[in-house]
Amino acid sequence: MQFREQVKEIFVTENEIPADYQVTTEIHQREYLSDGEMKKWDGNVHEVYSPICVKTAEGLKRKLIGTYPVCTEKEAFEALDAAVTAYDNGRGQWPTMSVANRIKCVEKFIAKMMDQKDIVVKLIMWEIGKSYADSVKEFDRTVEYIYATIDALKDIDRDSSRFTIEQGIVAQIRRSPLGVVLCMGPFNYPLNETFTTLIPAIIMGNTLLFKPPKHGTLLHYPLLEAFRECFPKGVVNTVYGRGNTIIPGLMKSGKINVLTLIGSSKVANELKKLHPKVNRLRAILGLDAKNAAIITQKADLKLAVQETVLGSLSFNGQRCTALKIVFVHRSVADEFIAQLTAEVAKLKFGMPWEKGVSLTPLPEPNKPAYLKECIEDAEAHGAKVVNEHGGTTVESFVYPAILYPVNNRMKLYREEQFGPLIPVVPFDDLEEPIGYLIESTHGQQVSIFSNNQEEVASLIDPLVNQVSRVNINCQCQRGPDVFPFTGRKDSAEGTLSVVDALRSFSIRSLVAAKLTESNKHLINEIVGKHESNFLSTKYIF
Repeated sequence: MQFREQVKEIFVTENEIPADYQVTTEIHQREYLSDGEMKKWDGNVHEVYSPICVKTAEGLKRKLIGTYPVCTEKEAFEALDAAVTAYDNGRGQWPTMSVANRIKCVEKFIAKMMDQKDIVVKLIMWEIGKSYADSVKEFDRTVEYIYATIDALKDIDRDSSRFTIEQGIVAQIRRSPLGVVLCMGPFNYPLNETFTTLIPAIIMGNTLLFKPPKHGTLLHYPLLEAFRECFPKGVVNTVYGRGNTIIPGLMKSGKINVLTLIGSSKVANELKKLHPKVNRLRAILGLDAKNAAIITQKADLKLAVQETVLGSLSFNGQRCTALKIVFVHRSVADEFIAQLTAEVAKLKFGMPWEKGVSLTPLPEPNKPAYLKECIEDAEAHGAKVVNEHGGTTVESFVYPAILYPVNNRMKLYREEQFGPLIPVVPFDDLEEPIGYLIESTHGQQVSIFSNNQEEVASLIDPLVNQVSRVNINCQCQRGPDVFPFTGRKDSAEGTLSVVDALRSFSIRSLVAAKLTESNKHLINEIVGKHESNFLSTKYIF
């Protein structure tokens, strides 16, 4: 059997899909959350087709799993007005609520979120083609992140519960919210990456407009009722529709205080320019990345190959932290390529519900055609697909391609492929990959593979000033979530981690007074009678 036919065989008929992994009925969303209500929608809808194709009499067809509203500017502005009203210039119920009570609301939300785990996990799998095992991990990691966020906020609040006295001035310093947040998450981690900004934004007292990603929209529907029940009216509002139709008007209104986007730097730049008072807009952005691996002649090749496979092909390479270009010293390039092709050949490909599957269909309909363009461009400029069957495509599935030798005339040298292509660049001098990173518009992370301490040290010092994280003998990655996650250049703005995210969505504020007897009495009365949620010595355990 030809390899293309083998790939074709991974797709099954409707009846062959295991019952445990099916979404038993199509999900046709006809409501959205706005101003504390699940509002009915009778307008246009978007059909959601899974990257998982099924065999039919007419050939392979993407499976329809549901529809969701395509709202207009009218509904978007109604949601904006609800968020603005709920914030009420910082006087609303949510921004003035005590930290302890906001935490209780989030804890209530977690319990209701857990009730929806089964359907949310299945929808992650069906909407974006992520393996079932990794979809479960994404859900569980998200819950862990929320709990870690709560613990971090308790620590911050405990540190802030005491008064500071300096130079005859007594003050209490706490963190206060920023206002209305527009939150837009990515398709590759539609739950986890979205909630790493959404939850910190909410828990710090901001109100929210939430636009789900284009691929990975339906999976949020089962959680909308939990948002409605757990937070005051207008705190969480969903925005549906075409981004280029509804988002520009929201930004032009000047009523958005925080833009949080995980996506394209081009889109982020355009949106920021639309705001009439950019100095009043805070941006927390996770953007493009072209993370490089540098494999020196003194590297442990077996380890370098293992980490390169993980780093470049986990979730088909559709991660911002993925290794998207590999520099290998020419003296070890042939051996590295030989080992890399052997390891890639061992990866199991198939449907997301299969145990041990590593390679699955791609969610973006146009991605296979783009990847084919990248391969053809590389071949036209002197590279070859060096692994057997590399680049074989059937409908939504693309088998990984290792391209070698890649050079600076190729698209893959500069562009973020966000898919299962591994461009390998030979080098003779370490100044070559260092120069690449200096010239690159991206600056998220880099991986260094070497067992020589002098060589590693010589790379660390220049590279920490080019990227935000240098990984030694391991792939690039976001976690652990307590570590700062950011980037230089066009790769990020602001810093995310459990603690950093809480800081990003808030600002330090303080109440201060001269340390006179009358002021001592005044402050003691306010604190003793619990008349202020800000000026308080309550200790959260």
